[in-house]
Amino acid sequence: MSVGSSPIRFDAMAKAQGTALYPGDRQADDAAVAKVVFTGQPHARLIRLDVTAAVAVPGVITVVTADDVPRNEYGLTKFDQPVLIGSINTDDVAVETNVSRWEADHLAVVVAETIEAANAGAAAIVAEWEQLELVPDIDAALGDRVLVHPQDGTNSYTHLKIRHGDVEQGFADADVIVEHTYEVPYQEHAYLQPEAATAWIDEAGRVTVEVAGQWTHEDQAQVAHALMLDLSQVRIIYPAIGGAFGGREDMSVQIVMALAVRKLAAMGIHRPVQTQWSREESIVGHHKRHRGRIHAKLGATSEGKITAIQAKVLLDAGAYNYTSNKVLGNAHLSVVGPYEIPNATIDSHTVYTTSPPGGAFRGFGGPQGAFVAEMQMNRLAEVLNIDPVELRRRNQISEGSVGVTGSVFPAGVSLPQVIESCARRSSFDVPLGPGEPFSPFASLPPNPAAVRRGRGFAAGSKNVGFSFGFPERCEAEIHLHGEPGDTEPSNADLYHAGAEVGQGAHQAFLQMASEATGVALDDVEGHFSDTTNTGDSGSASASRLTFMAGNSIMAAAEVAAKAWAEGERPAVGFARYVPPETQQLDEETGQGQPNFSYGYMAQAVELTVDIETGHIRVDKVTSTHDVGRAISPELLRGQVEGGVVQAHGYALSENLQVVDGVIQNPRFSSYLIPGIGDVPTEVNTDVLELADPVGPFGARGVAEMPFITYAPAVVAALHDATGVWFNEFPLTPSRVLAGLRTAQT
Repeated sequence: MSVGSSPIRFDAMAKAQGTALYPGDRQADDAAVAKVVFTGQPHARLIRLDVTAAVAVPGVITVVTADDVPRNEYGLTKFDQPVLIGSINTDDVAVETNVSRWEADHLAVVVAETIEAANAGAAAIVAEWEQLELVPDIDAALGDRVLVHPQDGTNSYTHLKIRHGDVEQGFADADVIVEHTYEVPYQEHAYLQPEAATAWIDEAGRVTVEVAGQWTHEDQAQVAHALMLDLSQVRIIYPAIGGAFGGREDMSVQIVMALAVRKLAAMGIHRPVQTQWSREESIVGHHKRHRGRIHAKLGATSEGKITAIQAKVLLDAGAYNYTSNKVLGNAHLSVVGPYEIPNATIDSHTVYTTSPPGGAFRGFGGPQGAFVAEMQMNRLAEVLNIDPVELRRRNQISEGSVGVTGSVFPAGVSLPQVIESCARRSSFDVPLGPGEPFSPFASLPPNPAAVRRGRGFAAGSKNVGFSFGFPERCEAEIHLHGEPGDTEPSNADLYHAGAEVGQGAHQAFLQMASEATGVALDDVEGHFSDTTNTGDSGSASASRLTFMAGNSIMAAAEVAAKAWAEGERPAVGFARYVPPETQQLDEETGQGQPNFSYGYMAQAVELTVDIETGHIRVDKVTSTHDVGRAISPELLRGQVEGGVVQAHGYALSENLQVVDGVIQNPRFSSYLIPGIGDVPTEVNTDVLELADPVGPFGARGVAEMPFITYAPAVVAALHDATGVWFNEFPLTPSRVLAGLRTAQT
């Protein structure tokens, strides 16, 4: 049996030895070097661009500008971004192409013999700008006095609604009301591998880009759109990928590298082109987790039964949409929490500003919404003097519950079991002991009188797969090999485009293929993430890949088995899996079926805080997840522990500073991701395997779930320790200390 076992990953040795090839490792013979030039302008109109001096720099081969872009627009869900800032629109595109709305908008690409020559060429570019008024934040954007995208007529360009029940009556029936405004921060993806790519024209004449991404076929479509090519003329290949977390969902270097190699070919120069960003370029140059502001009002009876919820969600989309409209949808749903809500009014908006774009990031709007939902529940528990776990028991969704969109939750609701297991495994009802004193400074002894301990709880749910009527699908192909007359195949080939971004997806694919075909795991060979030989898998995001790929692999194996039985050698099985249908929510009421599957999670956090310095040590995390079926238990544990650590940085230390649209700390020396000495002292992964009725082998997605509930559990634990609530984070020592002092005052 392959499913349920934890063999050593097939790519483990290459990654441990450093022989695995990532995009930055590609050293193509005779390759030219490309330098992507940012505008450095948060909001300005280009008056003049002169690259004459740049082209004259020794070693510079050419400079790619907007004049070289056949169709100067792109965007994952909305064509609102120019490929390169340049002359005013000369073609039928949806966005003004001569306006920079973000400091990392692309101005040009310098192609040269060496990186030194490319840098010199970039420095020689002359650009004259007309400065435009900034729209640096949500407050500046809401009045529409200055429009980031005038063609839209407003900065608040997406508005989602939920109108469920009678909210006025619900609040009238409430004995208590909890109402607060919360701020949620940016977060940088901080993946190990900065953006890098190699581009060339392959033997079939296709524009080929080898790059790190999350959806080969979507990358292919966006390159083809901008270059006005047929899909068959564009090839995307993913080698080893050093992390993504949603940060590679959108374009970075894919289109500009395709443009560069195509321009060289037009000049009669047939050479590959390579590029690699620095860490600073990476932090400045790709999107972030959305910052936002959420106002929430929660009503309940004195027995703790929720009567009504009202909320207004504002997410800062930044300069361009990226996936903001889709991220907003998840925040829109998750702000009510995984609870039975009889009456709800929710209004959610994405807002353009001249700041870094917001986009996909682990949880995809769920962490922002869940932070508010769980903060409100924990504050309600305090007001009513009800245990926070017990309050959740009285309101939790269960099998057959109807959500605020008026639809029944998909079968397999396991939140009650998850909450009970987390409370039991964490001993949440047992009083905390004094714990170990600690000093935040190695040179000073601890001060036991300054130490306080606390415990917090949070629960949640997260959709598996794309939502709101998106045409979800995933394709797989399996070839079974053997001799005529063999009763069983001797080996198999699996062709799948699903992206391996470090999470172990390809290992899970091979295990599921082995299980589905009966071929030994060592005899299944994978062929992955090349648009020339793999079907469309959809994205490695939305906790969907194991779920969707597994179902496609099972279906392909069934087709291949039939071909085998009919004597075909090799026996080929191709399948496209399409999950249960979802619906676009009604524009006025928000009613409909948004998702086909969910994952459920709960977390209990114990921490110690030094009230003299504001430093926090997280002592213990119990992270409980219903995974349906663990395909590879050790990979699953790695996902949970990695998600907790990444959420730990979001909650405590990662404080991205943006002033007037410019990132002030684009380095790891000042943007502080957790080091080995900063992570929680103990992480207990609590796994339930309650099968999802439509998951492959019963599996649910889990990758995002450990992240979503962590921040509110930490804030609740800090309140338990100090008696002070915090409505914003990260909980840096200075913020904690300021909050404690304000409370004392």
